Amino acid sequence: MGTPAATPATSLGSAPTPDRDRPWIVGRVTVPRPRLRLICLPQAGSSAGSFAPWRLVPPPGVELATVELPGRGVRSAERVPDTLEELADDVIDGIPDELDGPYALFGHSFGALLAYEIAVRVSRRGLPAPRALLVSASRAPHAPVRRRVSDLDDSGLLAWLDGFGGFPPELARYPAYLQYALRTIRRDLALTEVYRAAGPVPVDCPLHVFGGTEDPLVSEAQLESWRDCAAADFTVRLLPGGHDYLFTGASATLDALVATLR
Repeated sequence: MGTPAATPATSLGSAPTPDRDRPWIVGRVTVPRPRLRLICLPQAGSSAGSFAPWRLVPPPGVELATVELPGRGVRSAERVPDTLEELADDVIDGIPDELDGPYALFGHSFGALLAYEIAVRVSRRGLPAPRALLVSASRAPHAPVRRRVSDLDDSGLLAWLDGFGGFPPELARYPAYLQYALRTIRRDLALTEVYRAAGPVPVDCPLHVFGGTEDPLVSEAQLESWRDCAAADFTVRLLPGGHDYLFTGASATLDALVATLR
């Protein structure tokens, strides 16, 4: 893997300790002399644990801070906010120390829209802007939802997920877990289906968009529509794979992200 930057940025120092009652960062990966913190937001229904493949191949100089959202993982008993905007505010309130040093935001699918809202709201609050916003496999925030799936019954939702490899089939053998997972996925999807920005608000940082070459859910044209949200540098890059390309090709994906951040 390449180095994260040609010129050193300010060192991040030691990682902040999360609130024991509200562990917003779970599974942090620290590296010697980190130059950048990559704050990662997961896809619908997923926890910080979905980034486990990334933790095995952390890029040099980049600290991975994977966000645990309420309603899943170790926070499964917590209430999930009613809107994506409210959830973005809660994340910002929960990770103020993460924004102290050089950082970038990365979000995949559901997490992409959440990362965008966080970037917009950070600017409005006058907080330090991210070095970059990296979004993956998602429609643009001002684009219409093409299909609602959150109101499908369990069998319909599972069939939809199976259509793009969105749910490991072996987990369907565990009814209690399956019910929990589908409930969490449906709730997150419902948040994104009712979310639509009134207009594309440009973010105060470079915006880089990623997607899978074989993603059946998000086309290259949909990825290009993020351009309206860019006030500075803007790129779109396709990587081999489907909707879950970033995990099936974790090392190549992280290489591409780090190269973009240089």
